[in-house]
Amino acid sequence: MPAPKVWVTGLTVGAISAVAVLAVQADKGPHPKAPARAARPSASAPAGATPSPPKSAAPAAVPDDSGTGRRIVYSLRHKRVWLVDASDATRRSFAVWPGTVNPDPGSYAVSSRNEATTGSDGVEIENILYFTAKSGISIAFSNAVDGSSPPPADGKQTGGVRMRAADGAALWTFGEKGTTVVVVE
Repeated sequence: MPAPKVWVTGLTVGAISAVAVLAVQADKGPHPKAPARAARPSASAPAGATPSPPKSAAPAAVPDDSGTGRRIVYSLRHKRVWLVDASDATRRSFAVWPGTVNPDPGSYAVSSRNEATTGSDGVEIENILYFTAKSGISIAFSNAVDGSSPPPADGKQTGGVRMRAADGAALWTFGEKGTTVVVVE
């Protein structure tokens, strides 16, 4: 009778061979795709809160009443920003989360920039472009460092117009000090 080590070795080699054959067969078969992950609220957003701004199938055209030339256009009604170059071509458009204090429609300019700070809601933010103030509240574009959407303000007045991190980075690159910001309804 063969020694127990020989049996164990034989069984181990057989099991490894069977697993290798099954792996090769599985690799040749169809590969299921994982379902799209539902966005999860971040730590700073309450359960059930929308973790990202609404997406539309095709971004709306730049509002007609937004002027001409190189500018940042912010539509209060559409909760959307457009980055428009000097030839009036849209370079990027994206949805945003407005604060509780909205700027009045009109033309402004980026007055200052800040790479990072803590927002009035306690969230770490970056890519901040200030362009006006209303009722003593600074109004600026920014994105949360952790990618979160702003939670409900709980009675606080906030002037931050938040966006996704990639959109914040694009806005930071586009919006130099003095860049025109046009706010439309």
